[in-house]
Amino acid sequence: MQETAGHDAHFGWFTRRRKHLKPDDLTIVDASMLKRAVGAAALGNAMEWFDFGVYGYLAVTLGHVFFPGSSPTAQVIATFATFTVAFLVRPIGGLVFGPLGDRFGRQRVLAATMIMMALGTFAIGLIPSYDRIGLWAPALLLLARLLQGFSTGGEYGGAATFIAEYSTDARRGQMGSWLEFGTLGGYIAGAGVVTALTTLLGSEDMLAWGWRVPFLVAGPLGLFGLYMRMKLEETPAFKAHADAMEAAGDSPRIGLIELVSVHGAQLLKCIGLVLVFNVTDYMLLTYMPSYLTVTLGYSEAKGLLLILIVMLVMMPLNVVGGYFSDRFGRRPMIIGACTAMFVLAIPCMWLVGTGNDAWIFTGLMLLGVALVCFTSTMPATLPALFYTPVRYSALSIAFNVSVSLFGGTTPLVTAWLVERTGDPMVPAYYLMGAAVIGVITMLFVTETAGLPLRGSPPAVADHAEAKELLASDAPLTVDETLPALPEDAANASATV
Repeated sequence: MQETAGHDAHFGWFTRRRKHLKPDDLTIVDASMLKRAVGAAALGNAMEWFDFGVYGYLAVTLGHVFFPGSSPTAQVIATFATFTVAFLVRPIGGLVFGPLGDRFGRQRVLAATMIMMALGTFAIGLIPSYDRIGLWAPALLLLARLLQGFSTGGEYGGAATFIAEYSTDARRGQMGSWLEFGTLGGYIAGAGVVTALTTLLGSEDMLAWGWRVPFLVAGPLGLFGLYMRMKLEETPAFKAHADAMEAAGDSPRIGLIELVSVHGAQLLKCIGLVLVFNVTDYMLLTYMPSYLTVTLGYSEAKGLLLILIVMLVMMPLNVVGGYFSDRFGRRPMIIGACTAMFVLAIPCMWLVGTGNDAWIFTGLMLLGVALVCFTSTMPATLPALFYTPVRYSALSIAFNVSVSLFGGTTPLVTAWLVERTGDPMVPAYYLMGAAVIGVITMLFVTETAGLPLRGSPPAVADHAEAKELLASDAPLTVDETLPALPEDAANASATV
């Protein structure tokens, strides 16, 4: 059988040998379209974390509005319970939106998730209080949270896939880093809006109507995000795959059982990497304010301010980290961050426990730098684990299963362990355990920096870079050994 470019149900576009690579096989990325794609994808992530910031900072107020008559502690617990329930439906969202994105395209599904996310957040701002409609108020809040969680299940996997497939092979890390730039920006914006409203309105007006304003802001933001996403074209990688499937008269559907059986090893790698990424993320950005206040007796206002400052510093560092991941590789960045976190976790928690503002900030910032190595590198690392025909599905399912089991539970489990053991170093041990899992996982992950995505044509910035690639000996695939092509795909040409 002649070895040439082709597709099969599992693997998508690829060519075994450079002599079969033609100029038409390369994707030349439109720079302006890439910028719009990155912005539209990052905005969705920003909206998700805007809600995180708003909901977290309004926890006490929402407790009074939706769960009156209970103790303050019970109100906060009930509020966070409705917050946590969104994590339970995220894997379901991944199971629904992932296959849709692989079958009908990334752009359409990302537009749908943007609409649903904006509607869920906007609806919270319209729900009458418990005093007006009784138990219907918390019930409607729960429904809105379920809608948010369901839509979020298709958001990160789709956004990361969208940016990765639009980017050039040489700059995929830097472009992907803007996704988490949006995460940090959204959280800071949400927290900042709540802080500003609380300062300007006072507690009575905030309780009466002010708490609704941040949620209602999601409406115009959602329409703007939808407009941006609807103006985008489908990713070049998906178009190349779809065109070849159409030419071959084949449009395969890959079920969950087949996905797990064929790509199970890559799914486990993704779950492991998302674990270390999200445990660090939720430990620092979600749990640390509570740890400082409840466990260490530190000022709540100061604790929240320090976390916000850490995030502000992380934002530009995130883009720098993406550049470094392109230059030095994903594996050195992630293994280095895991090693640093394992070594520094206990010293950082000791600094946080001193009660001194400067030392607390130093400890938090060191953890923030380690987190930056994850947030700047993972958006390019995770999509590269999977082939084009299953990338959206596999990433969405693995990411959301890992977040639901390990990321979203981090604050709750850590707080419970601290209370049970009385040991304030528990967060450090938790981070060290995650770091070990991260290193072990990354040892089995192939380096992908500078290489085409699995099952996608090489992507370059211009014709000069295309000529350089065709004349070079650079590898064409992440995998050393590619699977055999089926007979009916052996003669199919995969051009963009």
